[in-house]
Amino acid sequence: MIYLIKRHIVEYLFIFGDYIRRFFEYKDLKLYNKQAHFDEDTPSWRQTIPQEIIMKIGCPTEIKPQEYRVGMTPNAAQEAVAHGHDVIIQAGAGMGSGFVDGDYVAAGALIIDTAEEIFDRADMIVKVKEPQANERKMLREGQILFTYLHLAPDPDQTHDLLGSGCTAIAYETVTDASGGLPLLAPMSEVAGRLAPQVGAWTLQKANGGRGVLMGGVPGVGPAKVLVIGGGVVGTHAARIAAGMGADVTVLDRSLPRMRYLDDVFGSVFKTGFSSSGNTADLLQSADMVVGAVLIPGAAAPKLVSRAQLSTMKAGSALVDVAIDQGGCFETSRATTHADPVYDVNGIMHYCVANMPGAVARTSTIALGNATMPFLLALADKGWRKACEDDPHLLNGLNVHAGRLTYYAVGKALGLDVLSPNLALKA
Repeated sequence: MIYLIKRHIVEYLFIFGDYIRRFFEYKDLKLYNKQAHFDEDTPSWRQTIPQEIIMKIGCPTEIKPQEYRVGMTPNAAQEAVAHGHDVIIQAGAGMGSGFVDGDYVAAGALIIDTAEEIFDRADMIVKVKEPQANERKMLREGQILFTYLHLAPDPDQTHDLLGSGCTAIAYETVTDASGGLPLLAPMSEVAGRLAPQVGAWTLQKANGGRGVLMGGVPGVGPAKVLVIGGGVVGTHAARIAAGMGADVTVLDRSLPRMRYLDDVFGSVFKTGFSSSGNTADLLQSADMVVGAVLIPGAAAPKLVSRAQLSTMKAGSALVDVAIDQGGCFETSRATTHADPVYDVNGIMHYCVANMPGAVARTSTIALGNATMPFLLALADKGWRKACEDDPHLLNGLNVHAGRLTYYAVGKALGLDVLSPNLALKA
């Protein structure tokens, strides 16, 4: 009997305590909402988000020729909306990557008809490729631009961004704790894996190539593939080329990197030191050369000269994955997916500046996975606080309020540079 009385007393105390807790939660929530100053049309599910931290994130349709990727996936839009932000997507922006407008609406985004409205209304513009000339005219002072920029070989874009007064954060110069480039890596993986594929197409006789099959056949040797650069692009290119049966050599200047490649891949492909003499010797026997050299944020070095083309076999293929940064062959110039190949002295050049756009769905999802944490940090905190809290994101700051803030770009273009740390205090 005494046991039952004690049990009932304990139950009543728990019930009373729960009522007290709910009373204070309700009181705090009313005070919190009153301080937030919500508009009458603010949706009820947003009532727990203070108005001052809501950012309007805009994603326009990419307009670079044959660019089918999109800056935000529906998953990214859903995450941003869950953080309390407004997401506006241009109608049809995701179609090239297999996302319909309804996918974004289901994620909580608003569909907007024109790019002009997106640029006019958004606090932050999220894209894939660098803004084209007419897009740069729509940027405004104080607006955040988060995308690939590749400014070093592009003085026109650089000057336009400086003149706009925007804050431009480049995917390709954001770093991580290991010294890597986490927002460039996914597209480097894609481009590296595509390079032997498009190179093999270029080698076909109907496309101007030597007519060599990558893996050969019994009694006929495989294509010889030279990959210059053993980073992310080069490693993935070498793996795929070797998987296609080609005889592959990777050149790099880092002995630790070559040891790593040898340890991981063994005899799958060969490695060599990237000296000018070694490169010149291997060019003479190569059927395909993949340019995969990167200096973060800077113009790519020219590793194959025009004169060296005459030492190569007629119909050989050059695939320049570094074309976004100006290219690592002297004779490289940017091409498009619609007209990807051109001939210089009998050597076929494949220099498409947005190679991952050919596999837009894979590329968009991979890029979205990588950019999402940084996108949310910029939206949740604003660019200044986000960069103060994360020095790796600060490394992505290339332009702010009319000043260039990335040294390698300034060196390439002969422009003065403001330290990004000083830009935070400006």
